Amino acid sequence: MSQAVHPVSHTHHHAPPHHAADEQRRIDIKIITALLGGTVLVAAIITQFIFDTPEQAAMLAAVASVLLGAPIVHHAAAGLLGMHSHDDSEHVAGGHDGHGHDHAHGGSHMEELVAIAVIAAFAKGDYLECGAIAFFMLIAMLIEHRTAVGARKSIESLMRITPTRAHLLIDGQEKQIDAATLHPGDRVIVRPGDNIPGDGVIRKGESTIDQANITGESIPVEKSVDDEVFSGTISETGVLEIEITRAGKDSTLGRVQDLILQAATTRPAVVRMLDKYAGYYTPVILMVAAMIYFFTHDLDRSITLLLIACPCAIILAAPTAMVAALSAASRLGIYVKNVTDLEIARQVSAIVFDKTGTLTVGQLEITRLYPADGVEAAELLRLCASAEQHSKHPVAKAVVAMARKAGIDPASTSEFQETAGRGVTATVDGQKLIVGREAWVSQQGVDLTAIDTDPGEGMSLLFVARNGKLLGWVGLEDKVRSGATESMDELGAIGIKRRVMITGDRWSPARKVAEALHVTDLEAEALPSDKLELVKTLKGKGHTVCVIGDGVNDGPALAAGDVSIAMGAAGSDVAINSASIALMNNNLNRIPFIITLSRKTVRMIWQNLIGTLIYVLIMLGLLTVDLITPLLAAIFHGISSIIVIFNSARLVREGELLEDHEPIPGLTAAPSPQVEAVPAPKMG
Repeated sequence: MSQAVHPVSHTHHHAPPHHAADEQRRIDIKIITALLGGTVLVAAIITQFIFDTPEQAAMLAAVASVLLGAPIVHHAAAGLLGMHSHDDSEHVAGGHDGHGHDHAHGGSHMEELVAIAVIAAFAKGDYLECGAIAFFMLIAMLIEHRTAVGARKSIESLMRITPTRAHLLIDGQEKQIDAATLHPGDRVIVRPGDNIPGDGVIRKGESTIDQANITGESIPVEKSVDDEVFSGTISETGVLEIEITRAGKDSTLGRVQDLILQAATTRPAVVRMLDKYAGYYTPVILMVAAMIYFFTHDLDRSITLLLIACPCAIILAAPTAMVAALSAASRLGIYVKNVTDLEIARQVSAIVFDKTGTLTVGQLEITRLYPADGVEAAELLRLCASAEQHSKHPVAKAVVAMARKAGIDPASTSEFQETAGRGVTATVDGQKLIVGREAWVSQQGVDLTAIDTDPGEGMSLLFVARNGKLLGWVGLEDKVRSGATESMDELGAIGIKRRVMITGDRWSPARKVAEALHVTDLEAEALPSDKLELVKTLKGKGHTVCVIGDGVNDGPALAAGDVSIAMGAAGSDVAINSASIALMNNNLNRIPFIITLSRKTVRMIWQNLIGTLIYVLIMLGLLTVDLITPLLAAIFHGISSIIVIFNSARLVREGELLEDHEPIPGLTAAPSPQVEAVPAPKMG
């Protein structure tokens, strides 16, 4: 995660290539300025109070004031003129810098208040006080900027791991090329320690792959022939030959980078509310400061008000908490498209789970072949695999994998059609094959009464027919995902009242899984349209609904949920596109973590806001009784902002103790509720 930034190409690079360097250079200049100005200021203080030479002290203090105040005034003026719209270095979230400036939209810039206070102190002629104020304000600004940059480093680290080189295999010879020029179908060689240059499938070799960059899984994964690998992950042991399926911006890494940038352009609700009134704030404060000076002729009071009223801490309250939360989530392989989705997650009261590939491992295994009279079991499997070979559904993948394991090659097909959640049709050797669920195959006019269709509890059936005649069925079984029961109990413990499992599978295997997982409600033999209607029904009853699926046949339901989470989104364009939150791994313990993180984040924002408002009221109270000076106001201004930043930064460590397949520590398991059917409205 520490590789240097290497732009792949103009097409695939997602950020200005020298943005990080420019940002660091600007901060370094401010640090040097602060050190130089501070040194001159100390010299002025020594000259004033030790050598008792006020004229020389005033000259040194004036120089220090200019050195220290110039960056503040320049920053405020540049913001006022919109000069930071593209190159500002202090972005925290949603296009805002560390002081809440909406550069992209040319909004009001509240740091003007500090700049005016510095100019007023300089104009008053008290250069020592002016220099001290500018020094503390500049130091506070630097700490704010550096801390905000550090809080988002774990998110931006993914922007730095884009593979730059690939070893392309051409006619048995290796050629080193730019990774950005790879295309689907290319074959590359990856050696131990190399970054995998694109998404692909292993064709030769086996290795241990470190996928933490993408999935957040701390333990490396063993991969061998036919396993999928992802761009930006690291091969740790063996030499691999990989056939590229997606490269550059189309790869999983490219899509994750897009998610990061997409989240960075969104803003929390509190920030949007503040933006609404920001345009009025600065003029009002300036008017109040002018009135104070008009009635009291005390410029120090007006300067103090300007320093107190600059609402840096208020503006930092929400963005810093959100950045810290997004950083914690990304470390666990969770990527949020819009910060609003993270805010809404705290209100979730009902979760709709898909079964296959979400609550179960999705790696179905064929446990029984039941051919009709006169049909060979091997022929039944061959025809089923032939029809299913172009489908991406977990059931189809299981059938094709079993056929290959048995040494059976699927036949070439034509006129392939897939009906989502029901089955497929294809033409093989001039004959029409129908493969799918019992009800759907029956609707195609196939008589299913000729054979036994009750294999017992817990088995899913796939019926195969040729030219309208039933050839038999294939029985498959799936395993409940490790840690799923504990995660479901955790959801109950944190107040999720409805935990609904809906599946297109038969009632028998669905009920078996539901009982093992302690879900509150179950709907089986459902169509994709039924999932959508179930979500609408729950929302109609006042629930905030979260939909969780693997992106296969779940698109409409995912889009309809208040919050939608795609499980195992790594390598799945459908999942990343259709869900508001992409979970790159399959660990269900991330679900209660997301909801808990959402609640803590919003609570943190309100802590910051309320604490800052209390500070402002106390400062204004001290101002009214003339117990605070401009210098003290500058010091407390910096302290308040730093407290907000460090308070928000505590969220970065959320989830550090979250182990794979283990429940979140500190939660008590809820009692197992009675499983019952929820009638999902049927379409059509």
